[in-house]
Amino acid sequence: MPGRPDDYEVLLTIGAGSYGKCRKVRRKADGKVLVWKELDYGSMTEAEKQMLVSEVNLLRELRHPNIVRYYDRIIDRSSTTLYIVMEYCDGGDLASLIARRTKERQHYLEESFVLRVLTQLTLALKECHRRSDGGVTVHRDLKPANVFLDGKQNVKLGDFGLARILHHDTSFAKTFVGTPYYMSPEQMNHMSYNEKSDIWSLGCLLYELCALSPPFRAYNQKELAEKIREGKFRRIPYRYSEQLNELLKEMLNVKDYCRPSVEDILQHPLIADLV
Repeated sequence: MPGRPDDYEVLLTIGAGSYGKCRKVRRKADGKVLVWKELDYGSMTEAEKQMLVSEVNLLRELRHPNIVRYYDRIIDRSSTTLYIVMEYCDGGDLASLIARRTKERQHYLEESFVLRVLTQLTLALKECHRRSDGGVTVHRDLKPANVFLDGKQNVKLGDFGLARILHHDTSFAKTFVGTPYYMSPEQMNHMSYNEKSDIWSLGCLLYELCALSPPFRAYNQKELAEKIREGKFRRIPYRYSEQLNELLKEMLNVKDYCRPSVEDILQHPLIADLV
């Protein structure tokens, strides 16, 4: 039997985007705390609705300890609202963690934590890229705000293609979406996006965890695009090992075919023991 909005008690609004609101809720049946995303599908075209359905179906299939878990979807036709009920991660997201650390004086994160994040995110990407049915799912918007921590500091990758659909962008992988700071050179050059583009974004995220700022920064998008295409960036702080720095340089290679694959990263001596 499909769920109803009345099955949940709204606790608070976590955030709001162009698509609608994200709220923390409690499931009345058992008291479990979850989040739901409210999506207004009233103004969507048929093609966009179809994409939304396929994206939600994809979320249902992705079961992995390092991917935010999908629980339910509720359709309220009277208000043309789709509620997507997901796991609640009470440790917040990496963007908030980086912002907090930037304010503090003793701020740098331990290398062991950075490697743990890298390992768990790589495992999540492996699940996305090599789904059991053979289909390839590319994450596409890998950034600190889309990476969550649970109460035990386990890493969870969230916010799949919903952002893409909700920005009325129906031409899958050639479109110019995502966070410009983390965009790969091939995206900047309007070439097709592929799995190695996720590796670039993961490298940017890893760099920001170490340096507390992105590898490529600029005052406008044109300047940023030039810096990304050039692919030059400062070394991460010297408190981090040369091995980690070298791995980062490989992930941020402007030539996508030179970047390591998910499997290469998982076999790297730095993290092989953590897998």
